[in-house]
Amino acid sequence: MKVGVVLEDESGLQGDVCAHFGQCQYFLLADIDKDKKKITDTRIVPNTAVHGGGGCVAVDEILKYKITHVIAGGMGMGAQQKFANAGVKVFGYSGRVKDALDDLMNNALGGLDACKDHREGGGCH
Repeated sequence: MKVGVVLEDESGLQGDVCAHFGQCQYFLLADIDKDKKKITDTRIVPNTAVHGGGGCVAVDEILKYKITHVIAGGMGMGAQQKFANAGVKVFGYSGRVKDALDDLMNNALGGLDACKDHREGGGCH
């Protein structure tokens, strides 16, 4: 599986999952061998579509990397719907990226509710 994790900075696995999907500065892309529950490769790429004023442009940006799963601290319903339409599973996490990926490999991550700023259907992260 290929997992996209939103990052606050370039700290990679040791960094924190960004709380706001559309305002993350970077994406960590992780290739995971789900049978061995092992991360086989990671790379950090910039989010060139940082909260482009709506339209879920950050979703389009991360989808370019053919991810199958995404982990974020918060995300609006528009972005979640766009991921669902693309067949990408969305998970929520607050904390260190490595811990989030470990929890994902152990089926211990939950879904993600719309963040408080976007519950009324406006905008997306």
